[in-house]
Amino acid sequence: MKLKIQQKILMEHLNYVIKGISSKNLIPILNCIKFDLTKEGLYLMSTDNEIAIKTFIEKDKIDDVEELGEIVISGKYIYDIVRKLGNEVINIEEVIDSQILITTPTSSFKLNCNNANEFPNLDLEFSKTPIVINQALFKKTINQTIFATSTQESRPVLTGINFKINNNKLLFTATDSYRLACKEIELSDLEVGDTDIIVPARNLIEVIKLLNNDEDNLELHIFANKIVFNFNSITIMSRLINGAYPDTSKLIPEDFSLVVKVNLNNFFNAIDRASLLTNEEEKNIIKLETKDKFLIISSNIPEIGNVEEKVELLEKVDNNIKIAFSSKYMMDAIKVFDGENIALKFNGEIKPIIIDDAEGSNLIQLILPIRTY
Repeated sequence: MKLKIQQKILMEHLNYVIKGISSKNLIPILNCIKFDLTKEGLYLMSTDNEIAIKTFIEKDKIDDVEELGEIVISGKYIYDIVRKLGNEVINIEEVIDSQILITTPTSSFKLNCNNANEFPNLDLEFSKTPIVINQALFKKTINQTIFATSTQESRPVLTGINFKINNNKLLFTATDSYRLACKEIELSDLEVGDTDIIVPARNLIEVIKLLNNDEDNLELHIFANKIVFNFNSITIMSRLINGAYPDTSKLIPEDFSLVVKVNLNNFFNAIDRASLLTNEEEKNIIKLETKDKFLIISSNIPEIGNVEEKVELLEKVDNNIKIAFSSKYMMDAIKVFDGENIALKFNGEIKPIIIDDAEGSNLIQLILPIRTY
């Protein structure tokens, strides 16, 4: 293999594939990046067996191609070398079967290569009926739900987001059993049948890091044991989590004994200030009480002091409630809403608190209360 390429172009694509390498992997070949130079252009690939990333540089973006071929190089070293070279043309040449020469007019590096035949077959196939979704919408939806996934490996199914397709609707659900976030998106011209899969949260984080906040589309290709994301010049494969996701559909009631509407920013800021006098050991407990036209928010640390905040309600309510919850969970839940106002829905002090956009956005958050009263 022998080519010349601009540092800026190569670095852009190394930034993509480096995310497919795990620093904890003990298998040497999985810490590498594969370069495959073909007549069409240069493919870069990486995998840690849970996620795989492939990106493509078209031939017209390569300064010169002298010899086709494939090599496998340590991801860390090739990434750091190219990153620290100046914005100039880089020469990459396989000098012997086990070494590659990387040069610029002022720098020269020689790296040992791994056996290309040992690199895993990534099997990045596409389905005939992909789900097509706007990149910005997908990224926003993942950000609105992913915080509610669990970090406890003792319940693997809760460490991912549940993608469920039914009647041309795609429902994203995340829960750690103490809180729940779900967002529904309507899709047009959907040719995929009913689907119920769990995608690891850590892999989705890497996917959304590479998405644009524009009108470009993203393709989702779903298979029995994997999902493939295809967008721009990037293809990402993620393994799925085996197991049945818990049925959360019955957790959100249709009727409530009390619904209050508040300005989102005012409520968030009041919770944020009240959280200053909470501590993690006691689950960051905040108390909320409705009184007249106000929400009374309070917290205290006996050895330090207490705080009380008032937030005016947008509409007067007839019923009152006293309830406690985690300030962290509440702030995580409400900060992902876009609207000016939110609705807090209650069915008593020991039943879940439901939060949604008062103007309707198909986004629902749920947090469990903490019994203190």
